[in-house]
Amino acid sequence: MSHGGAAPGRGVGAFGGRLAGAVGLYGPLCVGIDPHPGLLAEWGLTDDPDGLERFALTCVDALAGHVAVLKPQSAFFERHGSRGIAVLEQVLAALAQTPTLSLLDVKRGDVGSTMDGYADAYLAIGAPLGADAVTVSPYLGFGSLTPAFDAAADAGRGVFVLARTSNPEGAQVQLAEWTGRTTAQSVVDGAGARNAGVRPLGDIGVVVGATHDHDLDLCAVNGAVLVPGLGAQGAGPADIVARFAGVGGIVLPSAARSVLQAGPDPAALRAAAERLRDELAAAA
Repeated sequence: MSHGGAAPGRGVGAFGGRLAGAVGLYGPLCVGIDPHPGLLAEWGLTDDPDGLERFALTCVDALAGHVAVLKPQSAFFERHGSRGIAVLEQVLAALAQTPTLSLLDVKRGDVGSTMDGYADAYLAIGAPLGADAVTVSPYLGFGSLTPAFDAAADAGRGVFVLARTSNPEGAQVQLAEWTGRTTAQSVVDGAGARNAGVRPLGDIGVVVGATHDHDLDLCAVNGAVLVPGLGAQGAGPADIVARFAGVGGIVLPSAARSVLQAGPDPAALRAAAERLRDELAAAA
């Protein structure tokens, strides 16, 4: 499968349109940049900011321009303190010079001025840790995320809201019913309401794990559904096709270890990502 063409304009237009363009060029695969200690060791790198930098920038060099989205996991940068955050800034700046979009996995969520602060850090125009999109948690109420949605809209960025995660503990909150709907469904419906009428795609996505049946109605989300769990976590391309048929928007499967374990050779990393991308296309 060939993917080529000019890069979508960085910072030009709304996130949903830019994501649709990137997926059109490179297919729907999102690859996580997850430099946890075990992977650093497998790559022969030290578990410190120097090893972190080599790992993360190798991922950018190998994969940017070959997949639609790269998703740095903020926790694995934060664990190295201020130098780790400086590496994360490098990664986001490097990705901003490529046609591949950045999705920073931070899962922030709070209320009032604190949520305003998170929006300033990650989503506002000129944000020091600005990515094309970030993940957020809605479990202080979907409306508590309004500062994030507003800042993202102003800056042409996107927001992915946790809806139905794969961890067993999540069911206690996410499957609780409120006004006749599960909490997870109310999150999906909230995203769909904000995305209604936007073409080609709204800027608010949802996160729904791939490793179990989700029992959600996703036909009206009109945005991207980020689907973690592809590969090493147990979901295959056929599982994703079966579980996410009829989504009103783009399904964005996400994998990390199944690609990253091919490193540190950049060509091997790229080949692993392209193989998984092509498997997804064949299963569709």
